[in-house]
Amino acid sequence: MGGPVGVDFTVFKGSASGTIVPATGHRDPGPTEAIIKITHCGVCGTDEHYLHADQGLGHEGVGIITEVGSMVHALSEFRVGDRVGMGWFHKFCGHCDACLRGHQNRCANKTEYGTADQDQGCFGTAVAWDISALFKIPDEISSEHAGPLMCGGATVWHPLADFGIPVGSRVGVLGVGGLGHLAIQFAAKMGMEVVVFSGTESKRQQAMELGASEFYVTSGKKSLAGIEKIDAMLITTSVAPDMALYSPVLALGALVFPLTVSTEHIKLSPLDLILGNLRIIGSLIGPTASVRAMLRFAGKQGIKPIVETFPMTKEGVEEAMAKLREGKMRYRGVLVA
Repeated sequence: MGGPVGVDFTVFKGSASGTIVPATGHRDPGPTEAIIKITHCGVCGTDEHYLHADQGLGHEGVGIITEVGSMVHALSEFRVGDRVGMGWFHKFCGHCDACLRGHQNRCANKTEYGTADQDQGCFGTAVAWDISALFKIPDEISSEHAGPLMCGGATVWHPLADFGIPVGSRVGVLGVGGLGHLAIQFAAKMGMEVVVFSGTESKRQQAMELGASEFYVTSGKKSLAGIEKIDAMLITTSVAPDMALYSPVLALGALVFPLTVSTEHIKLSPLDLILGNLRIIGSLIGPTASVRAMLRFAGKQGIKPIVETFPMTKEGVEEAMAKLREGKMRYRGVLVA
């Protein structure tokens, strides 16, 4: 038998000046890797953080397996021709304490976007990916809708599904954007009462159509008095909220999840935390079984991102990232090969 064929690929990278730069590369599949021909990739706000780095951009990829490494058949059900998705994480070790407890997202030896495999990215034609961080896409989900679920969908699913929030709870969603519009759908379909807070009136109808029970405009408000208390809050806005406005509507023992990657501080005093019995929980993407469950649930429940598509070209990447940067994307951009 011959060795691996591998793949020559083109990838769109960031650069010191922030210009999108096309680059080429080659990858042979490692023993536990698959080669995936990329067909679609979501455009996430986090890609913007790496625009000035010499690395392949894109981490919401979907594509077709074209080749597998020598151990893939023995270790998994992945086969050539499968449609798969990949996200923030590139590989889990499978043997550290976190992995053995089913918390792969806390793997001590994981590799992930931004710090590993910087020669490749899902804004490109192909990648080599470890099967530990690869996911089959259910037939019910189209490829253009699957991309944003691999990061955006998984980010909002994890708090709702894995932290013991009971069915029927009142869940606040701050912001109707790339994350928020998915959070509304997941929470509503999971049997929660979704309370949406938005800066303007303009997204009320869309939020209600997506499954919100209540909608409140926050711009210019000094108080949100009169709103029934909420049990958990997902912060999906691009800027840190004024917690003095929201603290009074949090139930005792409420969970607060800041989900947008931001360096801004969320201002709460120890007294706020003590008197409110509040828990602020840092959460990114859940473990492997959780992401699989998210994809199954989205497929069965018909949950899909609202997307705008762009060509998988230098110009397409630039246009999509500029639109996202300007806050004009409704609500997730997807690059299409």
